[in-house]
Amino acid sequence: MNTTVIITSIMIVCFFALMIFIGVRSRKHATDVNGFVLGSRSVGPWLSAFAFGTSYFSAVIFVGYAGQFGWNFGVASTWIGLGNAFIGSLLAWSILGRRTRIMTQSLSSKTMPDFFGSRFNSKGLKVAASMITFIFLIPYTASLYNGLSRLFTMAYNGIPYAVCVIVMAVLTAVYVIIGGYMATATNDFIQGIIMLVGIVAVVLSVLKANGGLMEAMKTLSAMPSTTADGGTWASGGFTSFLGPQPLFLLFVVMLTSLGTWGLPQMVGKFYAIKNEDSIKKGTIISTLFAIVVAGGCYFLGGFGRLYASTVGVDEATGRPVGGFDSIIPAMLSTLAPVLIAVVIVLVLSASMSTLSSLVLTSSSTITLDFIEPLNKKSMEEKKKMLIMRIFIVIFIALSAIIAIKQSKSANIFIAQMMGVSWGALAGAFLAPFLYGLYWKKTSKVSVICSFIFGVGLEIIQLFVSLGKLDVSGSPLFSFVFKNSLYSGVIAMVGGLIIVPVVSLLTKKTVPQNAEEMFECYNATKTVEITDSLGD
Repeated sequence: MNTTVIITSIMIVCFFALMIFIGVRSRKHATDVNGFVLGSRSVGPWLSAFAFGTSYFSAVIFVGYAGQFGWNFGVASTWIGLGNAFIGSLLAWSILGRRTRIMTQSLSSKTMPDFFGSRFNSKGLKVAASMITFIFLIPYTASLYNGLSRLFTMAYNGIPYAVCVIVMAVLTAVYVIIGGYMATATNDFIQGIIMLVGIVAVVLSVLKANGGLMEAMKTLSAMPSTTADGGTWASGGFTSFLGPQPLFLLFVVMLTSLGTWGLPQMVGKFYAIKNEDSIKKGTIISTLFAIVVAGGCYFLGGFGRLYASTVGVDEATGRPVGGFDSIIPAMLSTLAPVLIAVVIVLVLSASMSTLSSLVLTSSSTITLDFIEPLNKKSMEEKKKMLIMRIFIVIFIALSAIIAIKQSKSANIFIAQMMGVSWGALAGAFLAPFLYGLYWKKTSKVSVICSFIFGVGLEIIQLFVSLGKLDVSGSPLFSFVFKNSLYSGVIAMVGGLIIVPVVSLLTKKTVPQNAEEMFECYNATKTVEITDSLGD
């Protein structure tokens, strides 16, 4: 047993022991549905901000996206991380945070599908949204297993891929079932600290291994780069301001940044935050966290081309022989044993927090928004809790099976799997949720249209990605379904146009009590004067 394996094993055992310990200690907060799903809406700014950030960034970002887009764009991929920080975090908290917290509490909604059902007086919307959430979170979770397992395979040479997936699945199930939301929020804070320290250490180490920042940039700038139209830059493309493919870069920034506004597991963090002051502080903390973690990940990925000889390049496609997902593991394999162990725990931290958020979101929405409405009798709290825990197991098992099956296919890789999931959820939910918070005249029919448009596009995209559907004969379709990033952005932007237009044409389906719902934003509270007698 070599040094890397020993150090990594010790750190992983300590990591899981701490996570489970916190889960057990948090059981007192998970005695009812409100506590299990939302932490009784009493989570402070630091825990909320770190929960948001660690749910945002995972192995999909670190292994999949950083590798793929760093290879395509060079150091310009850092713009993706900055977009995540300022659009996906700062603007998301500023625009959605306060209104989400106030209206969801006023409507007594615990999940995003529950919000749609209450806001638009429609049990059908609630059920439909819950099914969309459950179905499209599965491939996202499967992609997390994939990224984690690749790094474990790097550290533990020869370990079967399926074993990594199963271990991750079992530990995630135990972790979430025991402690619920409060356990995940507390662990997210610890995991976030690990991520902040780890990403800084890794970036500095990789740069040092390549002669420092200036030397690494010099080597990278000498490499020829391919443009979006098939042309080739003589050199400097991978160190240019916007990279060799600016349009593609813009689509990536939009999907990975604006897309979080419509993801149930992300928006759910605003449901649970404690008060107004926590939202203000959480906005700043979350933004700074994203600058370091997301910016660091994509900046690191920008130097992936320096390891072309290690991963090998297919001359026909210009892609790494082992796929884009092999780039980051190849970069990290050259580090010292201690740093490799740090990276494993870093990505494990990021992914475990995201996994716990995904499975909690999925199980709660399928129980509260699908099964409960179909029951003629009112369900007891204990029964709801039991069903949620059962679906946590089902959800994790399904995603693990998909992850194992996907590893044997070369048709779709991590970024594509995540893109389809993000595109469907954000395309369906972003526009109706945003307009639902701000515009009283948002209609029920417009929400239905947004659901159909977003999900419909990504179902087509899935068939295209899997090679089951050929759209090369149409220039328009070839552009829309070029990959899941393009179709995902079009689904989001399309929804933002569809909802207001359809709402104006279907005014009769606007909830009659919309005015009453929006009164929650104007509510006042009278308190006793305790520190002043006044003038």
